[in-house]
Amino acid sequence: MKIALVGYGRMGKIIDEIALKRGHEVVARLKQTPTAENLNNPDVVIEFSLPEVAFDNIKACLENGIPVISGTTGWLERKPEIENIAVQNETAFLYGSNFSLGVNLFFALNEKLADLMKNVDAYSCQLEEIHHIHKLDAPSGTAISLAEGIIKNNPKFEAWKLEDTQEKQLGIFSIREDEVPGTHSVYYRSEVDEIEIKHTAHNRNGFALGAVVAAEWIKDKKGNFTMKDVLGL
Repeated sequence: MKIALVGYGRMGKIIDEIALKRGHEVVARLKQTPTAENLNNPDVVIEFSLPEVAFDNIKACLENGIPVISGTTGWLERKPEIENIAVQNETAFLYGSNFSLGVNLFFALNEKLADLMKNVDAYSCQLEEIHHIHKLDAPSGTAISLAEGIIKNNPKFEAWKLEDTQEKQLGIFSIREDEVPGTHSVYYRSEVDEIEIKHTAHNRNGFALGAVVAAEWIKDKKGNFTMKDVLGL
């Protein structure tokens, strides 16, 4: 496949290496807004940029009929607009708050546990995410996905908020520390015990590999997708 990379920071560079190892051609490495000319006619775009430019980047690619895999977080209030643009231009869009196989299995485990706990009143729930000091958005997109998975399966909660859980608002602690790639924990605490599920990333390679696998999967498809579609979860 021909892959264009939009956003060429640390994640973009790792994706570049993995794409080449898997036999793909990287036809563009962009730090500026993509256009029909500078994208160089790719089969798919992988977009890992910044929250303030993600919408415009993705929109430009979709309007040129190019499918997009996006892992940029912090812009999701405009995601429904992007999904409409993908449909209107008969191409495909896949957003992932986290592309690693382990995290997507963790998402499924989190939803199952939330369903099991919905009728157990003795436990309160709290989320925690730890990332490197360079991460600009808080909470992380992965933490938001975990919170949404709990809210969907446990009627005790209606929304999420930063800091402590309060009544129907599920709390997320966001910590920025050194060069941590990403650690996410979900706690259920009672007066007598605690249940914890946790995912710890040791490096960014799993995220990058998942993005390339998603790009391979989405070629020639139309519509809006998630990693659940890619992995059959």
